[in-house]
This record gives sequence, structure tokens and C-alpha cells, in this order.
Amino acid sequence: MKLRFNWIYFALTVFIFLIEVLIALYVHDDIIRPYVGDILVVILIYCFVRSFLQAPVLPVAVGVLVFSCTIEIMQYFKLVTLLGLDHSRLARIAIGNYFSWGDMICYVLGIGLTMFIEKIKPARFHQYTS
Repeated sequence: MKLRFNWIYFALTVFIFLIEVLIALYVHDDIIRPYVGDILVVILIYCFVRSFLQAPVLPVAVGVLVFSCTIEIMQYFKLVTLLGLDHSRLARIAIGNYFSWGDMICYVLGIGLTMFIEKIKPARFHQYTS
């Protein structure tokens, strides 16, 4: 593992972030916002990490999954309230307020999709993303 900027992963990070913002602002349904948004968020974090860290897919994917599940578990224990940050909109958005097993399943699906895409991406992209 070494630090090295990767513009392709960074561009993907920005693109997925913009999609997440659009979902948050304009999609108020029962499927895309709660499920697709959670699947995309782990892909977003993965791409962000890979923007700066040249590392094998599996350790990064597992690290992102553990990080995401840890945040979800902190929601179960009401970390925002325990830290006295109920008044902070940023803390409520970043850490979240509500634990959901469905979110954990979405994180696993998102990481699974990420690993699948990494495995099947064309060889010519490996030189730019490895």
C-alpha cells in the first residue's frame, strides 16, 4: 500500500457524491433514497479511499465495509445523543440517527458490487486504477 493520487477514482468519487446529493435533495421514495443511496455510499467511500491509496481491492473493500458497519452500530447506541450533538445537523447527517439492518445489507451489497466491478473491469483500465 502506498499513497498515490488516482484521478479516475477521484472523478468517480465526485460523480457518485453528486448523485448522492441529487438523491438526498430530490428523491423521496421508498426504494432509491433508502436503499440505492446506502449502496452508493459505500462505493463512494471506496472510490474516495482508492483516490489516494494504492492498495489491493480486498483490504480496501473490507475496510470500507467495517467502517460503514461501525458507523451503523454507533447509530444503534445513539452516539450523536451520547456526545451531546443532537443540535448539530452535520453530526446527525455524518453519523446518523437510526440503526437499520437493511442499511447493513445495503453496505454488503454495495461492497459486493464494487468488488465485482473491480474484477470485471477491462484490462486497459487496470493501468490507470492500480
